[in-house]
Amino acid sequence: MTKKALITTAEKISIDLNCDLGEGTGNDAAIMPFISSANIACGYHAGDTDTMKATVELALRHQVAIGAHPSFQDRDNFGRTDIQLPMREIYDLVTKQVDSLAAITQKAGARLHHVKLHGALYNMAARTKTISAIIALAVKDVDEDLVLYGSRLMITEAKKIGLKTASEVFADRRYNEDGSLVSRKVAMAVIDSTEASIQQVMQMIRKGTVTTIDETEIPIQAETICIHGDGPHAIDFARAIHAYLSKEKFIITAPFQH
Repeated sequence: MTKKALITTAEKISIDLNCDLGEGTGNDAAIMPFISSANIACGYHAGDTDTMKATVELALRHQVAIGAHPSFQDRDNFGRTDIQLPMREIYDLVTKQVDSLAAITQKAGARLHHVKLHGALYNMAARTKTISAIIALAVKDVDEDLVLYGSRLMITEAKKIGLKTASEVFADRRYNEDGSLVSRKVAMAVIDSTEASIQQVMQMIRKGTVTTIDETEIPIQAETICIHGDGPHAIDFARAIHAYLSKEKFIITAPFQH
């Protein structure tokens, strides 16, 4: 029987800790020991063939699940600007990026585990059903065994076509009342306190809720917790969250790795 990423036993809970890597920040080697899933940039917003190879090798060294981190082709804006494209072009840009990392991973003697979108592409899919649906189809067409990490709408559309999924939450970002992430243009959108980050993570896991920027508590499902690898506190957050979860007897592992 397939097990969900969040598993409750008599004493233990299993949770995934993921991070966006291969983006040229110089943080990868310091972060990798503290995570269970790596989302690797595929060259469109950051990275290239060499960085993909190096990050895959680093992930294998630390027994971290390897995932593709596709985005819009927009290096100038680090993939964080909305781009309106026909659905066929969105399908193509996702399949090309996932295929490229899957090939590199296979040559390294491993297999691609998951897909997690980047930046504006993630946010547009999170609010647009047609984009979520075409991305889910693209992922399935590359490999039906891949796990899609994402927010509620992405998860819903992926499940409709039988993809495995992991509901993602964020350790370093604040939320709006509709469950979306607060825009980076807004003050306090990014959490810069390790204590506040741990508090938010534990609330999301233990209570299944998150407190919004307007101090409203809303429901949320936490199966994989994201830390942005380019954040100024990424290394500290990864180390501290890993330590806290370990102290609390959580099992830190990628979804469907049992």
